[in-house]
Amino acid sequence: MMNKFYSPTYVEETKIGFAFLRTHTWQHHVLRVAINDLKRLFPEPPPKGAILLDVGCGQGKSFKYLTKTLQPKKIIGIDADPISLELSKKEAKKQNICAELIGADCAKIPLDDNSIDILFCHQTFHHLVEQDSALAEFYRVIKPGGYLLFAESTKYYIDTWVIRWFFRHPMHVQKSAEEYLSMLQQQGFHFDETNVSYPYLWWSRAKDFGLLERLRLKTPPPVGQRDETLVNAVLRKPW
Repeated sequence: MMNKFYSPTYVEETKIGFAFLRTHTWQHHVLRVAINDLKRLFPEPPPKGAILLDVGCGQGKSFKYLTKTLQPKKIIGIDADPISLELSKKEAKKQNICAELIGADCAKIPLDDNSIDILFCHQTFHHLVEQDSALAEFYRVIKPGGYLLFAESTKYYIDTWVIRWFFRHPMHVQKSAEEYLSMLQQQGFHFDETNVSYPYLWWSRAKDFGLLERLRLKTPPPVGQRDETLVNAVLRKPW
């Protein structure tokens, strides 16, 4: 039977997970927050009029935030799910954003070498089975001096009851924040501690969703004394 996805290794999302990606919570508390955080991690002002690639663009809910925050000249969206791409097309039209949409696997991106100014990878990498191949493709398509915007949940969030219950992921490839950053560095991307953040957001802590802290009954442990649930980084391909 023919694979209905653009990737032989695509891990199909659950119906609940697919519906969640259309919610206000996802758009306002996850996407918006991540993109704003990534912008402040740039070592210098983001390039103007950039060609921006959104890998794993899903239903296109990131397009309006990327346009407002980074003002790219062009957005290209890639996803392995044809249904998501159709919804991305509708979202781009609704937001009056010109977006080129491509059905493809992140491990085999059908774009030229050194053709992308900014690559946006938000909550996509932990879905990918062929992570090494995908990262090599990211590096290939980004221009020298271009940026990778990397925002991911770590294994300390993915491997929790609530995520296992409602979502679907390839569990054997999940990594810690340190492991992701090491992988990115080994690929050749440049960054330092000022280009990395470790958001400890309420929705990423499945044990109590930060309830005690919101009630001011507990102080969250500092970076270095906790298992990081999220990692955001702005990384540069050297000239």
